[in-house]
Amino acid sequence: MDIKTAAALHRLRLASIPEAISFPALLIFGTGFRLAFDYDALVMPLGLIHGILFIAYVVLLLDAWNRAKWPFKRAAYFFLLAIVPFGGLYGDRVLRREEEAGVIAARARKEGVINA
Repeated sequence: MDIKTAAALHRLRLASIPEAISFPALLIFGTGFRLAFDYDALVMPLGLIHGILFIAYVVLLLDAWNRAKWPFKRAAYFFLLAIVPFGGLYGDRVLRREEEAGVIAARARKEGVINA
């Protein structure tokens, strides 16, 4: 893995945390507020924020999938984690390990410790 691939994984990690929190925090809060107080004004902006975060996550997932040369099952796994509430937090942990391993391998290659 090269440093650009590790950077793509890092960007995906940065998008996964707010996206994972936005679904339960924003949408459930907005819907609960609407049902409790009959006030619809919060639902649309909170849904818009969640939608923008989800689209950014999907775009960054496609970039990471392309750079890391993942099989389709792995990319689908990270997509499904984005649909599950708080699933992106688990995905962040998995991506962090993969990113750290890629950075270590890139540094070792740069220093001439390994050839590849």
